[in-house]
Amino acid sequence: MFKFETPQKIYEIGGKRIGGQPGELPATLIGSIFYQGHKIVEDPKKGIFDRTRAMELIVKQDELSDLTGNPCMLDVVCTSIEAARSYIDFVSEATEAPILLDAYPKVRLEALEYVTEIGLTDRIVYNSIYSPTEAEVDAIRDSGIEAAILLAYNVKDRTTEGVLSLLRGTDEKLGLLEVSERAGITKPLVDTTIFTYIPSIGMGARACFRVKEELGLPAGGAPGNATAVWKQPEEWGPDVAKVNYVAPQMVPLALGADFLLYGVIEAAPWVFPACAAVDAMIASTAQIEHDIETLTDEHPLYKLFPEFVEKIEKARGA
Repeated sequence: MFKFETPQKIYEIGGKRIGGQPGELPATLIGSIFYQGHKIVEDPKKGIFDRTRAMELIVKQDELSDLTGNPCMLDVVCTSIEAARSYIDFVSEATEAPILLDAYPKVRLEALEYVTEIGLTDRIVYNSIYSPTEAEVDAIRDSGIEAAILLAYNVKDRTTEGVLSLLRGTDEKLGLLEVSERAGITKPLVDTTIFTYIPSIGMGARACFRVKEELGLPAGGAPGNATAVWKQPEEWGPDVAKVNYVAPQMVPLALGADFLLYGVIEAAPWVFPACAAVDAMIASTAQIEHDIETLTDEHPLYKLFPEFVEKIEKARGA
């Protein structure tokens, strides 16, 4: 485990803190709901869905967040403005967790206008700023939204340098950092997902490390994109499939990721405990080796391993 030399930003979004040195705060885990092909969605255009099942999934994620200490958010995928209104109204009442506004391009600005109208902007993370039009930049600024995902996906240079170049910009093109600043974003979260394949998660995790090392910004990624498309051998069975879903989430955490879009919300029961265990490892090492204090008593280290915390305190006091 390690400590970044660059001072690390910590942002508060919807009552949740995100960012900082490894060990200061646990990773924020973000499950996706109403995604393409989600079985609970009955009509994606009208936003009709199984409300009972949706509530069960949201409550389960909240319960796991309380149990482990890992903060949670919801990535709400909106396919039409009618669906956006339906989904956002429901989710905003079902949970107090921050909401990632993940709308299809054709409905993004209308969905943004809607969350502004209903006074929800303090809980919204705009997902995402990638290659916005001037109209989109103006709309984000006018909405008053402060937090956004910056999708540092460089199609011409899929390396860690490509990620940093996209953020900083070139002589020919503005970087995402300047674009987001023009949009009024004061709490940028950098998504370093480079590819959507399992082997590429290592590169994305390395890019996450570089972003934090050089810019000090909260960074993370979406390993769930890769796990969702991995066609595993059927003979492995469902238990191995769950393990293989979780394992790719661990690598970004070990390299300093502050947030993970872990994929479908149904995966929460096996993602949260695994991430909490890794966060506890990171925090204990940070305290012992780097004298980094954990900033919350709700950290997985304290909630799940109180007996080990006692040993740390005794060792540090000796």
